[in-house]
Amino acid sequence: MSKNIFRRKSVTKILADVECGFSDSEHPGTASTHLTKTLNVKDLTLMGIAAVVGAGIFSTIGEASFNGGPGVSILFIITAVTCGFSALCYAEFASRIPVAGSAYTYAYASFGELIAWIIGWDLLMEYAIGNIAVAISWSEYFVNLLEGFNIKMPAYLTMDYFSAFTAHEDVQRLTSSGHVAEITDRMKNAALAWNTAPGSGSFKIIANIPALLIVVAITYLVYIGIRETKKVTNAMVLLKIGVVIAVIILGCFYVTPANWSPFLPNGFGGVMKGVSGVFFAYIGFDAISTTAEECTNPQRDLPRGMIYSLIICTVLYVLIALVLTGMVSYKDLQVGDPLAFVFAKVGLKKISYVISISAVIATASVLLIFQLGQPRIWMSMSRDGLLPKAFSRIHPKFKTPSFATIVTGFVVAIPALFLNLTEVTNLTSIGTLFAFVLVCGGVLLLPKEAAQRGRFKLPYINAQWIVPVLYIVGVVIFWKPMLGIFTGTNVHQKFPYILFILLSTSLTILAFVKKLSLIPVLGLLSCFYLMAELEYESWIRFLAWLLIGLVIYFTYSYRNSVLGKEVNTPS
Repeated sequence: MSKNIFRRKSVTKILADVECGFSDSEHPGTASTHLTKTLNVKDLTLMGIAAVVGAGIFSTIGEASFNGGPGVSILFIITAVTCGFSALCYAEFASRIPVAGSAYTYAYASFGELIAWIIGWDLLMEYAIGNIAVAISWSEYFVNLLEGFNIKMPAYLTMDYFSAFTAHEDVQRLTSSGHVAEITDRMKNAALAWNTAPGSGSFKIIANIPALLIVVAITYLVYIGIRETKKVTNAMVLLKIGVVIAVIILGCFYVTPANWSPFLPNGFGGVMKGVSGVFFAYIGFDAISTTAEECTNPQRDLPRGMIYSLIICTVLYVLIALVLTGMVSYKDLQVGDPLAFVFAKVGLKKISYVISISAVIATASVLLIFQLGQPRIWMSMSRDGLLPKAFSRIHPKFKTPSFATIVTGFVVAIPALFLNLTEVTNLTSIGTLFAFVLVCGGVLLLPKEAAQRGRFKLPYINAQWIVPVLYIVGVVIFWKPMLGIFTGTNVHQKFPYILFILLSTSLTILAFVKKLSLIPVLGLLSCFYLMAELEYESWIRFLAWLLIGLVIYFTYSYRNSVLGKEVNTPS
């Protein structure tokens, strides 16, 4: 079995399967299973921006600025460079294997079936939990927007059960202990939801209806076709980019340079506290790789779309971070809607209202891209037999993975009604970083290939001496913190850093001996370092999710794998 679980699907076979079309064993003789090719480099760039400029720029940037001060702009650059290494590796794969499936398909060609399943299972978590978080975030913006029109929804229809119950308990506790001043407006609203919800005792009807409705609407749009999705996405992106640029220009007139001092009030450690929120903002650029089969020229346009969107978004994020921390003190930015907050703070309440409208549109566009990506990963896994065949069924009229799209809608909509996901950014970030690590590592395993006209080729820079020098410099600078990892209490919680030290040591030796390519090595190390910066609890949840995936693989997927059946069939 050990050989079979690492069986690889050759690039030639992957491309041949897509070219010929995948058969539907449940509906023999049906129409072509090809998706509609309609996306160009402009569409892909706008989709990348749609996925990246969303909840991050309108929400999580506030918490990151509170922890890191004005220096949070450095974190955006660090994250962008890290994503840039990964984007170049994604571009190499996308150019060689222009097939839906993203990192899952790439891992199948480089690491083999078991690792491909692990990354596919990981991506399901990343997209599903990320989508739930975005849907809940959209609901908050939308409810605030309605209140601007003097339309107030019942509080018990705008949040989850757990938040309402917890707030009710907290308000009662603080009131009875005489700490009424500690009751926040957010806590009061959530407690109101519990007190006014229909039901009796501990049974209350509380659900986030706006989150459900936006998921239903987005799922329908993705279901009926890529052309319709493209048009809506492009319109949303152009609008929100216009708003963000206007915010930057207008905000410059209200910047007080004194607010930028000190630039790193909590040191570099404070800056890195925001890594999960900032990285959560960036994860969307890889989603466009799932649309490879719907691109008119994927080998040329996918790499360009990824890189262009990453550059544009980084510039916007750095400028927004500097404007926000320049307009008000970083100490005031621990809010859920920082852009609207700072303009209200300087007296521009009408601008604040416009930002709230754009936040609703921006968050919806992120959800749209993620809902577009997940069904295509399921489709690719189903084609390979790792999931039931129904997931690869293509709608005869709309040319979309219909069943997978509907299931994605249910998987996101139902939890969004009831869940409170306080750890969602960490869990989504660790899943994405793991995908990036495998993509960068996979590039190192690809056979060398001559450059072809119109194709992206990852530049080769010999890492033989550069990586060992960087490793030695790192050891010299950080030797004291490294020794501290192995001492003190709760050493087990530092195992992510121990893994990083072992990985960087091994990769340094391999880079020297094998003369590895520098860009994927740096991408792999930087992504794994950001993984190590995430909380220990996120690692435990992540590993538990992967364990569940392995059980499913060995009980179903391994036995039904198309590649496995081909290998075991006598010639």
